[in-house]
Amino acid sequence: MEFKNSFLSRLFGGRPEEQEDLEEEELLDQPSEDAPPPENPACHKLELPREHSLFKLRSVYNEQSGWLPLPDLTLEGPGEPPLPEAEAQAELLRLKMLINATANKRFEALRAHRKEEGEFSLPDLDAQAVVFLSKDCLSAWLLIYPPVGDGRQVEWSDLDRTLAEQEVRCGIDEELLNAIPQDPERYFKLFPVARGTPPANGLDGRVVDMFPRTEERKLTIDENNRADYSDLHFIHNVEKGGVICRIIPPTDGIPGRTVQGKAVTAKNGKPAAAPKGRNTALSEDGRTLVSTIAGHVEFSGRSFQVKPVLDIPGNVDFSVGNINFLGDVCIHGDICSGFSVRAMGTITVDGVVEACTVEAGRDLIVARGVQGDNQAVIRAQRNIFAKYLENSCIYAKMDLETECIINCDVYCGGAVTVRTGHQSIIGGKVHAAHEVSAGVIGSRVGNRTDIVLGGQPCEEFDYELLTKEVQELQDTMESIDRQPDSPSKISHMGKLRMQLTLSRGRLEELQKEKLQQVLEGQDPGLRRMTCNTVFPGAVLTIDSVTHHFNDRLSPCAATLQEDGIHLI
Repeated sequence: MEFKNSFLSRLFGGRPEEQEDLEEEELLDQPSEDAPPPENPACHKLELPREHSLFKLRSVYNEQSGWLPLPDLTLEGPGEPPLPEAEAQAELLRLKMLINATANKRFEALRAHRKEEGEFSLPDLDAQAVVFLSKDCLSAWLLIYPPVGDGRQVEWSDLDRTLAEQEVRCGIDEELLNAIPQDPERYFKLFPVARGTPPANGLDGRVVDMFPRTEERKLTIDENNRADYSDLHFIHNVEKGGVICRIIPPTDGIPGRTVQGKAVTAKNGKPAAAPKGRNTALSEDGRTLVSTIAGHVEFSGRSFQVKPVLDIPGNVDFSVGNINFLGDVCIHGDICSGFSVRAMGTITVDGVVEACTVEAGRDLIVARGVQGDNQAVIRAQRNIFAKYLENSCIYAKMDLETECIINCDVYCGGAVTVRTGHQSIIGGKVHAAHEVSAGVIGSRVGNRTDIVLGGQPCEEFDYELLTKEVQELQDTMESIDRQPDSPSKISHMGKLRMQLTLSRGRLEELQKEKLQQVLEGQDPGLRRMTCNTVFPGAVLTIDSVTHHFNDRLSPCAATLQEDGIHLI
């Protein structure tokens, strides 16, 4: 009895030296540095200070009944996945508030039985079970305080009654509940005794495409380093009524249920937005997007659209005439000399382009090449892919890729790549905004070959063309004005004035754009020429800095440095 009184006096407040003895005793309960790590370090456990009422209650039970392990206030049970960090921290805070309230209340009950200074007695308190509910009421834990004095040990009926008082009736782990009263470590331990059913939100609807949304411009190169320009597949044909994409509907959410039997609502999935564009329509059930015409499928920003495709089975000659088309054009033969083909979309030519005019609003693909006879004008507002280019004026707003360029005037807003087949640029002038990459530039006989890098080649070409057109229109009007007056003269002069007004307006727009770009000081970006061999006669100009090649150089890489053009 003397030892017991000594312990209680130290627990409830005694002499300082006795308090130090208690602290030494508690240090013995702490795990050593050599102790094995916890089984699942990712689990979340509430840590309390040693002076907390929970530890004082444990010390009381240790004194009267023997040693107990340290409190285990882990939220996750054995084998359960860790809770999300933010959710776990919020639950640990709520758990701490519950333990503070219940442990302090129970410890205060012990203090109230103090009879007189230096002499204490313990009340008879039965074991007490406490239910901790998660904020969403989808989980319930049991924490059991041990009995004090001659109090009764915890029994199954106590646990069942405590759960019933908190209305916990669903998802109870009956096997765990039955095993708790026989567990030697049942006190000061958190038991996950009930799990509700979380709601399962519905899946959002989705779109399954039957056609690609992005175009892959990748040439197929054979073992002889030759490119197949007929295998680019830029045009994706679809028949009228053909399926462009399938619309997968959303699914409904599955409601959940808390441990107290209350329903938890679930969110239904959101329907997918149908990428419906021009010349497309949804089916009656809304499950498919179909084409309303036969044509070429193209994805533009947010929607699929179908453009009409003009399919020419043979050559563009007198049997067909000139072509002006709003969609894509696919020509399975040649474009013969003297004819013109203009399209708002992509132009694909399986054969040869001769001395003619070709203008594509998007890409231009020529499977066999261009033989321009110094008369062909080839323009594309995006990219040009051709087997070879010869004696032509070439305009590509973006990039150009070919096997050979001979005596051409090339204006390219991006990069010129000649790295398959012959890999040669011989004669003419190649003006690219960023890069020219080829196998060979120039020739052994010393043909002058100009490579110009920097600036805005396409805009400069348009400016020169419009300036020439305005001058020719003015000369024509002056010539017609000297003729005798007639109804035909008046009609012709009216058309020329209208055309002159339009050309001058476009010329003014180009002038403003050039001035704006100069004022903004836009970064010219990469400007580089690379080749395996450059022959004498080649001339490289980068931003008005010119270098003449007087000797053969293999390989060669040229860039503009502060002191001029730098060759590697």
